[in-house]
Amino acid sequence: MEVRVDPLVCEANGVCVGLVPDVFDLDDDDELHITQPRPPAELADRVRHAVRSCPKAALSLDDD
Repeated sequence: MEVRVDPLVCEANGVCVGLVPDVFDLDDDDELHITQPRPPAELADRVRHAVRSCPKAALSLDDD
């Protein structure tokens, strides 16, 4: 699985950061960074939930 963010759509609401801080991070300029684009299997369900929970649908998954 690979997680991606569309920076043109993301409003840095931080929902994903709250759900999976090991994978998502907001910097001081409120830009979202994916710190683990290919998260470990044990985080897969939480990452999927974060993607579904994004209020702007700015996150996507490419399941391998």
